[in-house]
Amino acid sequence: MAMLVRLAPGVLLCGVVSLLAVGLQAVEIKLAGRAWLEALVLAILLGTAVRTAWKPGARWCPGISFSAKILLEVAVVLLGASISAATLASAGLPLLAGVAVVVALAISVSYGLGRLIGLPHRMATLIACGNSICGNSAIAAVAPVIGADGDDVATSIAFTAVLGVGVVLILPVLAGLLHMHALPFGVLAGLTVYAVPQVLAATAPVSALSVQMGTLVKLVRVLMLGPVCVVLALITAGRNEGGATRRGLPPLHHLVPWFIIGFLGLMGARSAGLIPVEVLKPAASMANILTVLSMAALGLGVDVRVVARAGARVVSVVVLSLLLLGGVAFALIRLIGLS
Repeated sequence: MAMLVRLAPGVLLCGVVSLLAVGLQAVEIKLAGRAWLEALVLAILLGTAVRTAWKPGARWCPGISFSAKILLEVAVVLLGASISAATLASAGLPLLAGVAVVVALAISVSYGLGRLIGLPHRMATLIACGNSICGNSAIAAVAPVIGADGDDVATSIAFTAVLGVGVVLILPVLAGLLHMHALPFGVLAGLTVYAVPQVLAATAPVSALSVQMGTLVKLVRVLMLGPVCVVLALITAGRNEGGATRRGLPPLHHLVPWFIIGFLGLMGARSAGLIPVEVLKPAASMANILTVLSMAALGLGVDVRVVARAGARVVSVVVLSLLLLGGVAFALIRLIGLS
């Protein structure tokens, strides 16, 4: 009960923002015949606008954080019920192998770019891994492996919060401008969006197929975190840089988050026919509701002024490496014949 009381203000605030987003979407449909901006996107924009005008105090923060993280992860787990192993198999070995190559290439080139511009080794490594794998989760997992300090971690994570929202908002618009089909757009989103749950927000305005493919590609990308941490641990073994020592590999639950295991579990249950057909539609609806709520929370946690306070070198490296990742993703899509 004490936990519910603590979370209630922030969750209710996210709920109000979500209802406004849904209402604005309904107005769009009534006036224009379609929703040019989906409720998912509107929830982020409204939340960010509120956060820019007003910083929620300690009373609101627990519920906002809960909505942005736990509820969104539950939505990802529920999404697993809508995907079967046949969908994964249809992606094909070339695509899955291509994702691994893209991650390795993006990390290498992003790190080299950071060092060329003058960033310290640890900061360049954090930015490269965060952009190339899964944003905050990758940064949190890699930091202890390379002995990164708190300032490096805080700066890197702040950028993933701001730019992550930017990518989610821009990708659906880009899909329309380039006339991308659902399947290649899902691959593009899976390769460029920072966090697994944010793939839902980026792909939902396009199609259900984009959501499914984007989530699958993103999961393969996230699963690269384990091998990358192992390689970094081997590279930095015995290295003592600025008095910081390597602490070894992070815990297993940092390498493979619980919601990915849940997603794969429900996908396996769907493939084995263990989930009744009657449950699939309510599960998808609940996933959508939780995602809109979480996008409102994500917006409420974004301070766009963080970018203005950061150094020009950090801004340059993060933006350039993100553009690089997008370019490599487009190249992979063309290479495997999805364009």
